Amino acid sequence: MDFESHRIYRGPLKAVILDWAGTTVDYGSFAPTAAFIKVFEHQGVTIGLEHARAPMGLMKKDHLRAIARLAPVAERWRNTHGRPCTEEDIEAMFQEFVPLQMECLRDYASLIPGTRKTVKELHKRGMKIGSTTGYTREMMEVLIPAAKKNGYSPDAWVSPSDVPTGRPFPWMCYQNAIQLQVHPLEAMVKVGDTLPDIEEGLNAGMWTVGLALTGNLMGLTEAQVAAMPGETIQARRQTIVTQLNQAGAHYVIDGIGDLPAIVEEIEVRLSKGERP
Repeated sequence: MDFESHRIYRGPLKAVILDWAGTTVDYGSFAPTAAFIKVFEHQGVTIGLEHARAPMGLMKKDHLRAIARLAPVAERWRNTHGRPCTEEDIEAMFQEFVPLQMECLRDYASLIPGTRKTVKELHKRGMKIGSTTGYTREMMEVLIPAAKKNGYSPDAWVSPSDVPTGRPFPWMCYQNAIQLQVHPLEAMVKVGDTLPDIEEGLNAGMWTVGLALTGNLMGLTEAQVAAMPGETIQARRQTIVTQLNQAGAHYVIDGIGDLPAIVEEIEVRLSKGERP
């Protein structure tokens, strides 16, 4: 007899996988931008904040490659060097980028409002906290203790250095599941402020939540967001919500403090047999 068997998970959420810069620390995700701008500047190529931010969420060497491929940057590189940017150029810039990035990471380890409270609430619900990042392991070994001093220490963290390839591939999410000993994957939520964050979570088969105000897409400090006229901030917020929704996010919230309410919504959907 021919038959089909479908297993449907109807239990609670078991873990969230949080991004770092722009999600739990570094409101506005500023730590990487200055280093990227400086590295290209040393090559005689001027890039703007919009170029430095465009590929945010990728592993930092991939991020350099993506900046170099942007049409305006590629043109400036050719005008300066008389040839396209090569892999040797990327490697040289990455070697310069790493110490520049590590120098400033401790300065950008302040927690985004709501991080401690949200982690505490999720732990009370019996959920585990994992994390993924675009930072290498070497960089994370600077950021992890700095964030811990400020009151945030996830149950697991994975960097692109620990897996074959970083975002948007799902390997860091899978490694988190292994370290946290959590399954099935639909019992996990990936949270982040960039489009690669969302793609990473979708590729892993997880629920995904994007952040509109605190991260790279808004690219402002907390004070700048607070000082912006209401109509302006809402217009910018709606643009970001649209971007994250188009990337496939199941939910978009302003910041990590709004996450517990979304966890409850997802659990209702799981109880009805829904999947990401």
